[in-house]
Amino acid sequence: MQLGERRLSRRETTRDISSGGVCFLSPNAVEVGSRIEYLVTLSGNTPPVRIRCLGKVLRSPKTASAEIFEVAVTMERYQFIRSGELRIATA
Repeated sequence: MQLGERRLSRRETTRDISSGGVCFLSPNAVEVGSRIEYLVTLSGNTPPVRIRCLGKVLRSPKTASAEIFEVAVTMERYQFIRSGELRIATA
C-alpha cells in the first residue's frame, strides 16, 4: 500500500468492495483526503486475482465495537496484476 509519499506493507481485512471503491478494517486511522495506492487480492480464485488500485480516502471512523478503523477508499483507477508482476507502481 502506498499512502501519499509513504509506502506501507500491511494486510488489512476487506469489509466491502464494489466498482467504486473498497472498505477495509485497519488498526490505524488514515487521513481523509489522502491519495492511496492499494492492492486487492481476490483469493477465491486459483491463482488469486490481484488488482492494483489508486484512489482517495473518503472516511476513516473508529468502529463502535472495537479499536478498529473502518477505512473507505475510492477506486479511481485500477489494473489487474498478472502472477509474478507484483510491484508497486510509482505513477
